Amino acid sequence: QVQLVESGGGLVQAGGSLRVSCVVSGIRFSRNNMGWYRQAPGKQRELVAGILSDGRTDYSDSVTGRFTISRDDAKNTVYLQMNRLKPEDTAVYYCNVIVGLRGPVLGSWGQGTQVTVSS
Repeated sequence: QVQLVESGGGLVQAGGSLRVSCVVSGIRFSRNNMGWYRQAPGKQRELVAGILSDGRTDYSDSVTGRFTISRDDAKNTVYLQMNRLKPEDTAVYYCNVIVGLRGPVLGSWGQGTQVTVSS
């Protein structure tokens, strides 16, 4: 059973940067596609970035050019580098195993990591 542990969130000013991480266990990480999702208060969870096992990536329009998803197969970890953050990026960020680049997800959700961007 896949286990997902997100970390690295925090409070940052608008325009700043933050990197969140997700350590994955219970699966052959290198063979799986991964995605980062976020859920803001009162809104549905949305996919912001996906990465295939071969390293190809895809992003939602709202984060293209600002966020970068990457993976380290030796560490079973997927990262999301977030630059030029905006207050509307405030959300709980989650990772998950996904089908293709845009889901659906294959695992249960972890606890997520809170990202708060102040204006």
